[in-house]
Amino acid sequence: MDVLRGCAVMGILWMNITAFAQPQSAYIDPAAAGPLSAGDIAFWATSLILVDGKMRGLFAMLFGASMLLLIDREEMAGRNGARTQMVRAGWLFVIGAAHYLLLWWGDILTLYALVGLAALRFVHRDPMQLVKAAFLFFLLHFLLVAGYVASFYAWSHASGGGAGFASFAASLSDPASPVVQREIALYRGDFLSILLHKIVDLPRSWSLGFMLSALETLGFMLLGMAMLKSGFLTGRWDAEQYRRTARHCFLIGVPPMIALAAWVWASGFAALPALGTALAWSFPFRVPLSVGWAALILWLFARNPGHPLASRLGAAGRLALSNYLGTSLLMTTIFYGWGLGNFAHVPLGALPLFVAVGWAAMLLWSQPYANRFAIGPAEWLWRSLVRAQPQKIRKSS
Repeated sequence: MDVLRGCAVMGILWMNITAFAQPQSAYIDPAAAGPLSAGDIAFWATSLILVDGKMRGLFAMLFGASMLLLIDREEMAGRNGARTQMVRAGWLFVIGAAHYLLLWWGDILTLYALVGLAALRFVHRDPMQLVKAAFLFFLLHFLLVAGYVASFYAWSHASGGGAGFASFAASLSDPASPVVQREIALYRGDFLSILLHKIVDLPRSWSLGFMLSALETLGFMLLGMAMLKSGFLTGRWDAEQYRRTARHCFLIGVPPMIALAAWVWASGFAALPALGTALAWSFPFRVPLSVGWAALILWLFARNPGHPLASRLGAAGRLALSNYLGTSLLMTTIFYGWGLGNFAHVPLGALPLFVAVGWAAMLLWSQPYANRFAIGPAEWLWRSLVRAQPQKIRKSS
């Protein structure tokens, strides 16, 4: 699970790099970043097909599984596991809120904290019950986001509404539009201006993000619980089972994702295809691809258990919270105005270079740190807040 978590936190950096470096709308419509080169389109297509939402799904599955492990550990120690998890979620919400305000608007920790409380109601279900509940929440999520996207279709085709929708779409995807230019100026500006904007925008951005993500996240958490109880996430399956699962999941998910990417590209990144694909039409394939990534990683390391990369990825996974927050600090320093000020200066096709820098940093610092310390700095803060006293951080000699 540590190796999986390390891969997930590295994958999330790939998924988030566009939002660190470009206006928010570039995450859905890459044309918002300016004229597209072949490299820009290749990066966008690779992200859409293989990464976007899949790494978040994998991370949520592992979060759900880790909840079960924590509760079991607490109950074996004679403590109330559910109560500890609720306290843990409360402090995670605080850490996430600080992450949102002080570093980056794309925080997922507050979402995980609240959704994790709902997931507590399912911890004693058997694996099949958890899978059924997960797919029920997946269905509800798809109906919700499909209805949200349908409202834009209705707006664009309403009598007298077409011009208004066209103006709205242009304001989000045209690099020269006032909306996009204001966002670029904001994130090239100083820390205080960005902070005040996020405070003002908090109710809108957080409520919309919660609405569009909560049910999906809950489904993935429950799926992760089922995968832990079945032995999938703990490596109890043999290598061939993981290989077959990965193959089937990628065969189910990749071809339709390629078709969706081709459709959006052929439309010239028109607002409705781009928005619909990002939010709704890609979702049914996100589930098998998230599971497929887990199976592929487990298969690779089941075949090569002593590979040096496994220990480095495992260390990165044990420090997942520190690495998640650390990449936000690193990338906002690189791109925001209070740092190096590269926001909207780097084309999409060059962003993998910055992802590689972040990956290298995670892999290089995590293992030496984990050799000396029992938990990461952010994990230490979180655990100390939960226990209401400083926790031991150094390993015993």
